[in-house]
Amino acid sequence: MTQDTIVADKLTYHYNDLIAVDHISFSVAKGEILGFLGPNGAGKTTTIKILTGQLKPKGGKVILLGMDVAENIERVQSEIGVCFEDTNLYQRMSALENLDLFARLFGIKSFDAYALLKRVGLAGREKDRVEHYSKGMKQRLMVARSLVSQPQILFLDEPTAGLDPISSEAIRNIILEERKRGATIFLTTHDMMEADKLSDRVAFMNQGKIVALDKPDKLKQKYGKRALKAKVSGKNGALESLEIDLDTPQTPEDIHNLFKKENVVTIHSEEATLEDIFIKITGRGLTE
Repeated sequence: MTQDTIVADKLTYHYNDLIAVDHISFSVAKGEILGFLGPNGAGKTTTIKILTGQLKPKGGKVILLGMDVAENIERVQSEIGVCFEDTNLYQRMSALENLDLFARLFGIKSFDAYALLKRVGLAGREKDRVEHYSKGMKQRLMVARSLVSQPQILFLDEPTAGLDPISSEAIRNIILEERKRGATIFLTTHDMMEADKLSDRVAFMNQGKIVALDKPDKLKQKYGKRALKAKVSGKNGALESLEIDLDTPQTPEDIHNLFKKENVVTIHSEEATLEDIFIKITGRGLTE
């Protein structure tokens, strides 16, 4: 039986009259990547702050690694790594100094800061002051800092938001390496393509509630539509677009007729994206 390292039970949180997290329950297994998806303001960051003990829920409870977070906050925080979108690094210190300081706070005596910085692509700039780093470099340093204690659970809040492709890819590779190591990853993001690539399961959050939670492929099968899209040569050689639904009894005959009656120039299959499904379930887009 797979062990759950994160268990959230009816979590609730509100800011005055605004309900940010509305009685949500879910679990995450050891070594699993859960993508926690939704637009800005959906309640993702509030949820991650509750899970990591930075906010006390107004209702419900959180169990991490078998421990109630409210009753074992110091023990729990020694076993987790956290990386938020907003950087809170020591700007006038170097990357090496930032990591060494964090290691000392964790009581880690044998620690190779340079090896960790090399892993996140900051070798060669390790002695530079952080204030001279780009946004992408600072974010990679934040990810490195979250790995100092080799955490059993890694919480990443929008880790690639606004980053260049190279920095984003470096962080994605680290996430996959950490899962391979056995860490559980809780990833909040509004980037549906990123979540689809990385996540074992995804949860859609909207207006404080979890409105869907499953494997990406199962959500696509349940809510999405598969189609065959073709461009055919029409009158005067102009290209026309045709679409065939792949999930109807008529599909084989439609495909046969396509090639029998049309001059097919290009053809490809297409499935619904997670963003398509989110819009279908909630009636809103990720940027609304």
